[in-house]
Amino acid sequence: MKQPASEAQQGGPDAAAAAEPHTQSGTADKSTEGKGGWRSLGLRLDLRNLSLLGVLLALAVVGGITKPDQFLDTNNLQLILTQASVIGVVTVGMTFVITSGGIDLSVGAILALSSVWATTLATQEFGFAGILFTAVLVGLGCGLVNGLLIAYGGMVPFIATLAMLASARGLALQITDGQTQIVTVQSVLDLGVRDSYILGIPPLVLVFAAVTVIGWLVLNRTTFGRRTVAVGGNAEATRLAGIDVRRQRLYLYLLSGLCCGIAAFLLIILAGSGQNTNGNLYELDAIAAAIIGGTLLSGGRGTIVGSVLGVLVFTTITNIFALNNLQSDVQQIAKGAIIVAAVLVQRRTARNGEA
Repeated sequence: MKQPASEAQQGGPDAAAAAEPHTQSGTADKSTEGKGGWRSLGLRLDLRNLSLLGVLLALAVVGGITKPDQFLDTNNLQLILTQASVIGVVTVGMTFVITSGGIDLSVGAILALSSVWATTLATQEFGFAGILFTAVLVGLGCGLVNGLLIAYGGMVPFIATLAMLASARGLALQITDGQTQIVTVQSVLDLGVRDSYILGIPPLVLVFAAVTVIGWLVLNRTTFGRRTVAVGGNAEATRLAGIDVRRQRLYLYLLSGLCCGIAAFLLIILAGSGQNTNGNLYELDAIAAAIIGGTLLSGGRGTIVGSVLGVLVFTTITNIFALNNLQSDVQQIAKGAIIVAAVLVQRRTARNGEA
C-alpha cells in the first residue's frame, strides 16, 4: 500500500495522524521507520526544495552573465516576482487538487472568465469592490460546478474540468465578443504602479506571499490539509476511516476556483484589462510547477514551497529568454525537458521507496 507523504509529515505526530487511514496493520509505518522515520523523510523533502533553489541560483548566474545590466536590475527582479504572482496563486490551488489525486485543466479558462466578467462596464460601475467580488465569485462558482460534477456526479476530474475549460473559454469569448475590456477604475489601476509598492515590493507579490503562507499552513497544519493528503493516498481507506471524501473533494475544487478568482483580479491589475485569452495554458504551467516542486501526480504528497519554487523557476526561464531575444519555441522545449526530468526523478524515487 502506498504511503502518502507531504510537507505536513515533517510536523511529527500531527503528520503521522494524516497517514493513519492509509496503513494496514502498521506495515507502511514500519517501512518508513526503517528508513529513518519522519525526520529522514523530511530531510529528503528539504533536499528537493534545496535542489530547486540550486536551479534558481544557476538560472540567476546565467541571467547575470548573459545580460548583467538588465537581469540583475531591481526593476527586472520586481517584474519576475510580479509575473510569478498570478500563475503562483493558481498553482497553490492546483497543488491542493493534485495532492488529493485530482486534476484541474480548467484553471486558465476560469481565470479568463473571471477577468472578463469582472471588467464588464456593468461590473466596473461598482468600483474596486465590485471588480474584486465578481472575480472571486465567478472563480468560486466555476469551482463549485467542477466539484459537484466530480465529487457527487461521479465524473472523472480530467473530463469534468476539460468540459469546464471549453465552456468557460466559450462564455468568456461571448461576453467580450473578442474585444479587450479596458479597466477604468483608477483605484484598481493604481495598485499596478510603482507608487503603490510597499518597501519596494509590488502589492501583487504581497498577495502571492500571503496566499502561499496561508496555503502552507492549511496543507501542513490543519485537519483539512491532512485529509487532503489522506484522500490522495488512499480514498477508500480514508472513507472507511470516517472522512467524507466527496465533501473534501468538493472543497478542494472550490479552493482551486477561489485561487483562480484571486489570480484573475491580480491579472486585471497587471494588465489593466480583461481578455478572453487571459490565462492561456496556465493549467499546464501550474501542473508543471507543482510536479517539478515535488507534488505527486498520483496524489498523496504535496508541497506548497516546492510548487512556488517551480513557479519561480519557470518565470525566471521565461524572463531570461525574453532578455536574450530567444524564440518562444525554444523556451517551450526547455520547459518540456524540465518537466520530463522531474517526472523521471519522481519515478526513480518511488522505485527506491522514498516517495
